[in-house]
Amino acid sequence: MKNVYVAVDIGASSGRLMLAKVNSNQQIQLEEIHRFKNGFKKTDGHDRWNIDYLIHEILTGLEKVKAAGYAKVYLGIDTWAVDYVLVGKDGNKLSNPISYRDGRTSNAINNLTSDLSKDELYKKTGIQFLDFNTLYQLYEEDHQLLKNTDKIMMIPDYIGYVLTGKVVTEVTNASTTQMLNLRAGLFDHDLLTKVNVNDDQFADLVEAGTLLGFVSENWMENFDLPVTEVITVATHDTASAVVGTPGEGDDWAFLSSGTWSLLGKELNTPENGQLAFQNNYTNEWGAYGTYRFLKNIMGLWMAQCVKRCYGNQYNFSVLASLAAKEQPFQQFIDVNDDRFVNPNNMIEEIQHYCQDTQQIVPETPGQVMMAIYANLALFYANEVQQLNSILSCHLKTLNIVGGGSNIALLNQMTSTLANIQVVAGPNEATAIGNALVQMISTGEVENIKLGRKMIGRSFELKCFVPETGLYDGVLQRYQDFLNGHSKELV
Repeated sequence: MKNVYVAVDIGASSGRLMLAKVNSNQQIQLEEIHRFKNGFKKTDGHDRWNIDYLIHEILTGLEKVKAAGYAKVYLGIDTWAVDYVLVGKDGNKLSNPISYRDGRTSNAINNLTSDLSKDELYKKTGIQFLDFNTLYQLYEEDHQLLKNTDKIMMIPDYIGYVLTGKVVTEVTNASTTQMLNLRAGLFDHDLLTKVNVNDDQFADLVEAGTLLGFVSENWMENFDLPVTEVITVATHDTASAVVGTPGEGDDWAFLSSGTWSLLGKELNTPENGQLAFQNNYTNEWGAYGTYRFLKNIMGLWMAQCVKRCYGNQYNFSVLASLAAKEQPFQQFIDVNDDRFVNPNNMIEEIQHYCQDTQQIVPETPGQVMMAIYANLALFYANEVQQLNSILSCHLKTLNIVGGGSNIALLNQMTSTLANIQVVAGPNEATAIGNALVQMISTGEVENIKLGRKMIGRSFELKCFVPETGLYDGVLQRYQDFLNGHSKELV
């Protein structure tokens, strides 16, 4: 029997275990076997993740894998970035990890860069300035906890450690900390000193595709598990999503569209020049020696919050249908404004933004959702232009993967506004990329180039082309608005 792979993919709102195999036609088959909710909760004054619950759900999912008839599997873990677990000298966590959406780092960038210029920091790391980066979280961390910390582990590394007893620091996630030196390829000693930690508090850096070890037999006492060998995949979910993007040639960009939207291009060498710095682009490390040159965009987080605000009485399909009945571009919104990071009520925050900028205020569910979709499409189109300018290239295709690839309305607006062909799918690119790294590690797939071709013939892809003359002048007006209002409204 061919190898069976389990992709553990955990995001901010949910997690799942996906079974993956290569069939006789050399296509990847994917099947969800377990899904569970995720979210942070206010505990001890901070928004925290329940990491023990996540590990329990992974083990529960593995029980389902064995019950489905699989006695031996490989397993890879990917999650969101920047958050970490502090582990004491006894090998146990000192507390549940704090979420990046917690408010403790609201002024950390200004405080930390008061004696280290942003320009110098960007030259060192090539990483964008987001106030929830690990660098600023550690800057605001409890000093006594840090003194008691033996190891600082990124979320997926910690989960792998609990399952196997072995700890590593995987590079695709570690790079998001804004503490790796872009040229040296190691943690930057000066930056670690600034946040009161040292090199020894991090495990050795490893590349995606490294064999970690088998799930400990200790877990067998309470769970009926298959024999499971853990492979350290591209543990940052965006890195896995990019691996799972079926791009071909050198003139494509990616848009990983989920809770966050990550729009960028895969590079072989980083780009941390002045133009990239001014536009806050990041050089996150990718699988197989690449760099993910990208921009963080607020993404479908806004839509997820709106759905909750309506008491979940509408599903996303219904909300998209309601939006399609409304006129787009009735208001311009900087979707990356900090006020949308974690508001008490997203609908009211959007409405207040429009009032503050003296624009039409969306009222109905359809109007609110159209405001989100239209402004996401505008932001995407603006960043496609920025990519072309920064990299001196001419992108011909934007590959949209993740949940947002299912939103035809958003995909078509993006294609038209950016004047670019959009290829949408697969929506499960993160899990697919997770599994693909495992397949390459075991030798079942030769390399990522052939793996991406395999993805292209394994999953349905939809193509969108620009609609000529439909939104002439809208993008320029949006850019003028951003130049006049971006980051000025609080």
